[in-house]
Amino acid sequence: MATASTPRSAVPLTASPTASRAAATVAPDVDVLIIGAGISGIGAACQLTQKAPGRTFAILERRDAIGGTWDLFRYPGIRCDSDMYTFGYSFRPWPSDKVLTDGESIRSYIVDTAEHFGVTDHIRFGHRVLRASWSTADACWTVEAELEATGEVVTITASFVLSASGYYDYDAGHQPEFPGREDFTGTWVHPQFWPQDLDHTGRKVVVIGSGATAVTLIPALAPDVERVTMLQRSPTWILTLPEVDPVSKAMRRVLSDDLVSHATRLRNLSLQLALYGVSRRFPGAVGRVLLAQARAQLGPDVDMRHFTPDYAPWDQRLCVIPDGDLFRTIRRGEADIVTDHIERITPDGVLLASGEHLDADIIVSATGLNLQLFGGMDVLVDGEKVDASSALLHRSIMVRDVPNLAMVFGYVHVSWTRKADLVGDYVCRILNRMEALGVRQVTPRGGEGQATDEPFLDMTSGYIARAADTLPKQGAALPWRVTHDVLHDWWNLRHRSLDDPTLQFANPAPASTGSAGRVASGTVVDTPSVGAGAGHVGAGSGRRQRRVGLAP
Repeated sequence: MATASTPRSAVPLTASPTASRAAATVAPDVDVLIIGAGISGIGAACQLTQKAPGRTFAILERRDAIGGTWDLFRYPGIRCDSDMYTFGYSFRPWPSDKVLTDGESIRSYIVDTAEHFGVTDHIRFGHRVLRASWSTADACWTVEAELEATGEVVTITASFVLSASGYYDYDAGHQPEFPGREDFTGTWVHPQFWPQDLDHTGRKVVVIGSGATAVTLIPALAPDVERVTMLQRSPTWILTLPEVDPVSKAMRRVLSDDLVSHATRLRNLSLQLALYGVSRRFPGAVGRVLLAQARAQLGPDVDMRHFTPDYAPWDQRLCVIPDGDLFRTIRRGEADIVTDHIERITPDGVLLASGEHLDADIIVSATGLNLQLFGGMDVLVDGEKVDASSALLHRSIMVRDVPNLAMVFGYVHVSWTRKADLVGDYVCRILNRMEALGVRQVTPRGGEGQATDEPFLDMTSGYIARAADTLPKQGAALPWRVTHDVLHDWWNLRHRSLDDPTLQFANPAPASTGSAGRVASGTVVDTPSVGAGAGHVGAGSGRRQRRVGLAP
């Protein structure tokens, strides 16, 4: 069983010292700081232990548990709409034949993976990252995090930072302002913050929305409620897939789990890419196939206008349902679907533009997420704040002119984790290259004239459109163009030479540290409090600070 290295620089939980700036280079507390202990952050940490061994690392996680999305979202029926053979880690096979699985099973899989690779003890829970400040003089990041329990601010320095905090705001889901909402006398719920004590038994429920959350909630709620209605402004394309993969189940009888996992992942990824490609080239034909599939499962009595979107397949993300559970629920008469606009919320339900009124004891506003990069933290380079909305991404991972910082932003048309795996591998390659060259800094450079007006994400989904002005720029050509192409990324991130004129390796390591700028075993170097250019919060912040402990 693989194990992670034990941090060699254990900084005690004491107040950070105040001192004049030393002549010697400040040594970082850890080599790599990962932000987020969800599926991306845990995956990156596991890869560090295997592909860049010996490096010290820590993971800062805002919540009190591993899992990220799969710990936050707790609404009834929560599941992944990507198949688990492609959503699971390439280095840790998904252990079940159930491929469209529930959130708790996914969270357990992430927790088990962290334990298996020995990274759990490197996680510092309850730390909300506020700011990351790069100092070229010190060749390190100073990261400030607030302890959720006390509000105290702690700092940690790192040679390299990997942001694996997901793509949306954990504090607030998207909530449109519906007229009359304050008049509603029932229970109003956003799925991102589902009350665990909410009893929906025997109640009338209206779910506003038509995306992945809504199509999951309807069949999950239907058996227990008096009535559940999905209220949508416009329909979404829906694809039915089997909940249990019969082919992999049969293969498992004669082949090893590893072989089954790799073969099934390759097959499913190929099918996902083929479906996306055909959808973009022949949208009309794909739309007809999806409608025929839906009609066959819904039966002859359903009005298909509720399932016929006004956009092409994959202009927005396709919703996937296991074994047609939504369609079966509607066919049995256990749920209704209404396509209309909201006129206003009333004390006892929803008044529609058509004049129809939907009675409700509970209204679920499944209206989407708010996109957010870097977990909401501010990023500064030598005192200058980085504006993500004007930035270009290098190979969709690093930010132009920002040293030693990488981010995970997964795919939208295939499983998120396929990109997360590649990012983890690429970061390990970068770290190993820096060590081989004896430098402490890698920075994407160039890209002049590359910014275009094209969208960073080529989709029309509401959560993407709302965030368009905050997302990085799309580049005209590689390596500044975000392709969302898994085969292209597989070659460029895993196999392409790092001898790249747009990657600047610089800032040689001084003799007092290791070749990658790591502190010798057992050495502790304190970072003095200095001005904004060096990264620590100034005395005027009014908040107490201390260094974060790294010892398990």
